[in-house]
Amino acid sequence: MAATITSLLVLLAVAALADAKLQCQSKPADIPTDWITMQKTCTNAMREQIQMEIKASMEYLSMGAYFSRDTVNRPGFAKMFFEASSEERQHGMKLIEYLLMRGELTSEISSLIRVPIPKRLEWENGVTALKAALNLEAEVTKSIRNLIKICEDSEEFNDYHLVDYLAGDFLDEQYKGQRDLAGKSSTLDKMMANNALLGEFLFDKKLLKGELI
Repeated sequence: MAATITSLLVLLAVAALADAKLQCQSKPADIPTDWITMQKTCTNAMREQIQMEIKASMEYLSMGAYFSRDTVNRPGFAKMFFEASSEERQHGMKLIEYLLMRGELTSEISSLIRVPIPKRLEWENGVTALKAALNLEAEVTKSIRNLIKICEDSEEFNDYHLVDYLAGDFLDEQYKGQRDLAGKSSTLDKMMANNALLGEFLFDKKLLKGELI
């Protein structure tokens, strides 16, 4: 029995050695790094912003799931929040793609994305959810503005390209989204004041049909 076990161990060791020899070990790439100009503080702030976008995506996903419940059944709200979740996820992906373009994701990738737990899982009504969404967007906007300040005010390197990209693509969309949520919240608040839950029901149908601007 002992001889059998010894033989088996020898065979396993030989197989492992053969497998190691067969594995392809490529030479580490020797690429110049002069083209990589982002500063560490700016890169770290970008990583934090990616986390913020993922956090917002999860919050919207939670909202969409809540309004999809059969006991709530507000498909218009669910559709709006699921779309918002997808948009925030796309924002995170765009920031990752930007870091890749600038040569800033060659290491420490495993810690880049951490999935947070949503703060809330239920909302009293549509108005409460819209106001929570508006506060969330304001938080994201503040984070982007802080990111811009960090990357713009660096004494070593003012990252004009990144600042222009964030201000043009991200902030513009943020401000428009905030105005849209504020308008929707105001409209629904008035409808519910006059018609209670019937107002929310009608508002939801408008959302589902895309008739609210």
